[in-house]
Amino acid sequence: MNAGVATPAEQVRRYVDVLEMRISSPNAQPLLGKLGGMSHDWMLVETLGSEPAVVAEGAHTKNLIPISTFLRRNPHLMAIQTAIGETVRAGKGLSSITPKHDRVIRTEVVQMSDGRIHGVQIWLGPPDEEPPPRPVIGSLIWDLTQGTATDTPDSLRIGGWDPDKETTQGRAFAEDLPRRALNPNEAEILSMVIKPEDGLTICDTWDVTDHQGERITVGFVARSVPEVQDEGGERLICRAMNWRSLREGPSIQVDLLGQRILDSLAEPGVYRALVDPRHWSLLKWLDEPVPFFDWRAGIVGERAHPDDQPTLQAMNAEFATGATSGVLRMVAHHGGWTPVHVTVHRVELDRGVYAGLAAFRLPTHEELAIAGFDEPDEPTRSSRKARARKVNPTKA
Repeated sequence: MNAGVATPAEQVRRYVDVLEMRISSPNAQPLLGKLGGMSHDWMLVETLGSEPAVVAEGAHTKNLIPISTFLRRNPHLMAIQTAIGETVRAGKGLSSITPKHDRVIRTEVVQMSDGRIHGVQIWLGPPDEEPPPRPVIGSLIWDLTQGTATDTPDSLRIGGWDPDKETTQGRAFAEDLPRRALNPNEAEILSMVIKPEDGLTICDTWDVTDHQGERITVGFVARSVPEVQDEGGERLICRAMNWRSLREGPSIQVDLLGQRILDSLAEPGVYRALVDPRHWSLLKWLDEPVPFFDWRAGIVGERAHPDDQPTLQAMNAEFATGATSGVLRMVAHHGGWTPVHVTVHRVELDRGVYAGLAAFRLPTHEELAIAGFDEPDEPTRSSRKARARKVNPTKA
């Protein structure tokens, strides 16, 4: 045999020698971690399901992978599972040692402001080594029954909002979702709100623009669960976490065709949004938010003007089969009411799930006269052809 050519056995031996050299080197821990299915970064697991599920590893989003699957080759799997369970029961971060005393497991909780734990962060490493900086994780809830969101300062900051200028309680869903830009799978989130069901889960990554105009990547996970309330009764709650993530590969997120269509149909003075037809709550702004009424107070529903009920009933009936329009009184910024012309088109987001595509603008003088309203303080748009319905409303 040629002395210059290694035999297969010698090639294997050399490979093993190189592997052993890498394992014994100071930079070996990431390799060891990967061989066991876990990197040297902090790992985030969601703990609201039947089994903890991995949703992030460092800044990389993972798609709700059961931890027993994600760490199936890791010799410390059982110790990690035990540490997660003890952390959730204790409601605080813990530190433990593996049975062979060769690794430390450190955990921290991700807790909502109501005390409920949404997830656990885990780090596994040598006892004499400090973990890397722990990623900040935000927690938030969407009350799918009442149509309101509750955030935390961390979830707002991670999502690109300025927590010093945003409220955390009683938020409209439209305050949480990115404005204008369309994201893939966004219809899935909206469908969860419009047609809520127990046990729905979503894990995704979106590219959004933050309040300073910078493009950021945000990972998030959400799960809908029924919860008994302190005052009695049961509500369907969507509990979620978010974190700053990395885009895997080139970003092709924005629905360019859909965005171009939306932009081409934009009109000055008209503000479009998607709304939930069950109670007409705002879901997502497709333009900048409307400036001439307090949309955060609600557009109709419980905040509707009592004398607008005939108009609302007629619009609800028309929306069931197509488009509808009318002049409604919305809550003004400084008290009182502002007449607003509203047009709503029926849009199918998913099979059997419909949203309303609403357009808000100031009514014309003719539309105000037909509706029987007094002139508003704000100027009206007099160039449009009147399309207000005749419904016998009482003057405000």
